[in-house]
Amino acid sequence: MLIKRRALAASAALFAPQLARAQQNVEITVHYAQPVIFKESYDAIAGAFARREPNIRINWVTTPNYEEGMQLILRQAATNLTVDLSYQGFNRLRLFAERGIAQDLMPLLRAEGDPAAMGYSPNILSLAHFGGFQSGLAYAASNPIMYFNADLVRRAGGNPDAMPTDWPGIFQLSQRIRALGGGTEGMWYAWPGDDWMFSALLFGHGGRMLSEDERDIAFAGPEGLGALRLLDRMVKEGGMPNLARDAAQQAFAAGRLGMFFWTTAALRGTMQQVGRNFELRTTVMPVINAERGRLPTGGAAGMLIARDAAKREAAWKFLRFSTSAEGTTLMVQNTGYVPTNQLAIDEPRWLAEFYRQNPLFQAATRQANIMIPWYAFPGANSVRVTQTMVDQQARIVEQRATPEQVLAEMASEVRRLLPRPRG
Repeated sequence: MLIKRRALAASAALFAPQLARAQQNVEITVHYAQPVIFKESYDAIAGAFARREPNIRINWVTTPNYEEGMQLILRQAATNLTVDLSYQGFNRLRLFAERGIAQDLMPLLRAEGDPAAMGYSPNILSLAHFGGFQSGLAYAASNPIMYFNADLVRRAGGNPDAMPTDWPGIFQLSQRIRALGGGTEGMWYAWPGDDWMFSALLFGHGGRMLSEDERDIAFAGPEGLGALRLLDRMVKEGGMPNLARDAAQQAFAAGRLGMFFWTTAALRGTMQQVGRNFELRTTVMPVINAERGRLPTGGAAGMLIARDAAKREAAWKFLRFSTSAEGTTLMVQNTGYVPTNQLAIDEPRWLAEFYRQNPLFQAATRQANIMIPWYAFPGANSVRVTQTMVDQQARIVEQRATPEQVLAEMASEVRRLLPRPRG
């Protein structure tokens, strides 16, 4: 695992008046994943943070992805924790809460006043509420969107201003783009990696992962079958190639892929990769179930770990600033994520002008009303559950199994990995 360390002087935020001032020259270690996406945003926030009070020094630790970030903290928890604040994927916070690593942040928030008045609405707080308490504060939220090459769409006879709003229309356009020849592919849906993009199809059908009491799976019904059949149709009707994510991103940036379905989090990086190669546009995900359909919320939340009083206070101040209206604004401007502070959304002085001037960022906000939390599987086998689902979906993309076969085996394997009911 590649772990990069760098130090940057930073100051404490001004949002903790009821906490004692941090001691001079307090040094904290802050971890986050996916620097390829997040580095610019954390650098911008740390720079603004540093101008406020230069008595807190931050040592950065990064990991390439959320999974390695999770393993890093779990390994440290078994020895001596050196990370004071960690930004983890929403679907892994539950594991840290259940193991007593994450701390409850609600007492700290309420000590400062009304959380909602500071921009932490109930919906925003719910993204990081696990283990019966506030396990973290949401830093960045995302949902799946469609990136598309407007030049290829036009050449294929489509209208970039009126893209298809359902999957059959997407498949037809994909085939027309493929017919252009020259190695051009029509579409790619980012299924490998984790369960997030599968949950977009499952939730889009109105389904859910587990039953309400979490004693059994709930994805083995018609919604889950519909999700897997849709993945199968992407291959058969849409001509989707079996590409790894990096290869698909490279093909899209080079102008050889018409439509690319992936997280809005990759928007800033995609814009940089595409450059002037073609006209890049974004739009919302196709509708599956107009009434019941929902989309999963990806992203990260800051999780307070520090036990030392001075480090804990300093880490809390940085976490608060990074998730404040100002911090959220800097995060949005440097990534592609959806704001996670309501004040940044509601007050015109923060992001209103940015969205007017940057229409590519608007697709994700247009879907914000149907975002629900990224489901976190209970128990110690949550990572294995995720990998099981990815491995089973691969059989569909590779056309080695039918959706019906995959659903049955995926259901059986996930049931085996779930915690056994007590009593």
